[in-house]
Amino acid sequence: MNIVLPVLPYPLDALEPHISRRTLAAHHGHHHADYVEKTLALVKDSPLESAPLEEVVLAAAEHGDATLFNAAAQAWNHDFYWRSLRPGGGGDAHGDVGRLIEEGFGSQKAFRRALAALAGEQFGSGWAWLVLDEGGLEILNTPNAGNLLDSAQLPLLCIDLWEHAYYLDYEHRRADYVAAVVGNLLNWDFANENLARAQADGTEAAVSWR
Repeated sequence: MNIVLPVLPYPLDALEPHISRRTLAAHHGHHHADYVEKTLALVKDSPLESAPLEEVVLAAAEHGDATLFNAAAQAWNHDFYWRSLRPGGGGDAHGDVGRLIEEGFGSQKAFRRALAALAGEQFGSGWAWLVLDEGGLEILNTPNAGNLLDSAQLPLLCIDLWEHAYYLDYEHRRADYVAAVVGNLLNWDFANENLARAQADGTEAAVSWR
């Protein structure tokens, strides 16, 4: 079986005080788990039952199966989100990602300000992404379960903007949650790994979730 609930890459309390153990337990163990379970139920006894999650997402999008897409894409997005965070992260990016940020946004501070503003402006639920686009970096939002698996824009990091990502800790204050993630939790090592893989593979292939 290729579709499973991944183990978190850190303990439940590792992101405190910015994201609490309570939030992480509910987010991973309930919301993410539900998306995985729904995906498994929807592909059971179908040709997609043994397919990787990326293929399920792409097949659902191609065939206009909104129910399957919403479940599978949310499962994929959440796995990518967990890897986009790390204890002691955030702040200035390093490596090639840091260089591209300074080239594209003028400074690390300007980038963080732009990312926080974009995430805060997202209407309703969705995701904020840092992506590689034609050799440079861009930031963008996708609504609801939207992701970038069928896009030439390749994801390097993401921030979950659904209320279940922050309401237990921040209530309605999404901007405070986003500021905490950008300032303290973004995993620049993961971003650099994804950038290196994307540059090696070419811009036609999406970054693998594994």
